[in-house]
Amino acid sequence: MNLLRPADLLEQEAQGLLTRLDQVRPFALHETMVLAAALPYQAQQRIERFLHAGRTRLRGKVHGYLRWLAGAGRLADPAEQQRRFVLIRMEFNDVLSQFDLFTEVVTQRSEHRTGVWLSGLDALAADALRVDARVDPAGVTSVPVVCYLARGPGAAIRRARTRLPGGEPNPVAIIRVPRERMLGSGLASSLVHEVGHQAAAALGLVESLRVEIASARRSDPDGCWATWDSWISEIVADCWSVGTLGLTATVGLLAVVSLPSYFVFRPSGGDPHPVPYLRVLISAAIGDALYPHPQWTVMRRIWKRLYPTDELPATRRAELDRVEAGIPDLVELLMNHRTRLLAGRRLGEVWPVGERHPDRLLELHHRWGGDTAVLARKPPSLVFAVVGQAKAAGLISPSAESRLLAALLRIWAVRSSLDVIQRSPQERNSPCRFHGHQTRSEPARRPDFGSPLTTATRQAIGVSS
Repeated sequence: MNLLRPADLLEQEAQGLLTRLDQVRPFALHETMVLAAALPYQAQQRIERFLHAGRTRLRGKVHGYLRWLAGAGRLADPAEQQRRFVLIRMEFNDVLSQFDLFTEVVTQRSEHRTGVWLSGLDALAADALRVDARVDPAGVTSVPVVCYLARGPGAAIRRARTRLPGGEPNPVAIIRVPRERMLGSGLASSLVHEVGHQAAAALGLVESLRVEIASARRSDPDGCWATWDSWISEIVADCWSVGTLGLTATVGLLAVVSLPSYFVFRPSGGDPHPVPYLRVLISAAIGDALYPHPQWTVMRRIWKRLYPTDELPATRRAELDRVEAGIPDLVELLMNHRTRLLAGRRLGEVWPVGERHPDRLLELHHRWGGDTAVLARKPPSLVFAVVGQAKAAGLISPSAESRLLAALLRIWAVRSSLDVIQRSPQERNSPCRFHGHQTRSEPARRPDFGSPLTTATRQAIGVSS
């Protein structure tokens, strides 16, 4: 009987890695979903290319190890043979972790209804992320965004270009949406808040705001600037949500942070999220600065009646009052903030302020009359803002809202899929660079929601012209 040598054992293990690696197939080959539930074209392409590059790189290292083991490595110390193999196996596990991360995103696309809704949310996220080219001339916010559902009350994002297991940059932004928020305009509040994190990172807003906050802190040491500095990343994301959705964002936030009083008033400590009680007041103050209207005073009054501070300890109540008094200074700093990546414009000018004013949103609601074919041609973020404003005004019931938005998500999903099919080969294969790798992908662009629905789209979703 011939006994295995260490090199023989390691060779077998390395060959086993190759066999298991070959079993990891592209999503396009083993995920079943209707076309309307598919990932955005650019996102699917970047994910598949990212995973393929990882597998190819790892396969090359395994083959290199086997060649070394069959040559000079055969005489190496067994400990050195093992050390080299372990490093490769660790990278193998990283590749599997990356695959599993995207599997969670893609697999839900096969669920009945859920998959199509997710594709519609992809369209909403993409619309909420991109801003006017005059504000973002470099297009740094134009990155693919994909969504998936998870249990729990809060949304979350894994931003594009952040590090994945193994250290490689994430090729797309991945947003986790809580299942309990489906379906209603409130889900947009959570989704666009996470979009705001991606936008803030792309535009460098947190870093530039912290510089300005530090300056304000030096000139006003008795202010609340240290508090704002610790919360600014979440405040900017909330600001993006209010700027995009108007009142819909604040009402949705109120629903998320409606918790037992202990948690609403509890100090945040090291948590970057503001104290929930103050967070709603900050959101309303941002809305009032962007879209002045009595509704924001009403919102603040309602929130304070829901969570009165009378029974809090005097010291805690005084601290909350002190920070609340500093909210106007914070909002003024936010609205007037300028950075190079905003092309010299103020942060308060990023969003279409005139189109999101409460009176304008209600005017659009009356003009559109709930006509699904009309709503489907409008930008998703504007539609959610209109529907949420109408619900707050009592003009649409929660059940009618849910039915309407479910239909629209389905339309946007079908339309985005048919748009990909109808593109010319030249459009689908136009060259684009991403993270230093040459890919073949269409340039990022805003979907043309203003164009009429095609005959194919109307037939697919059952909407008359």
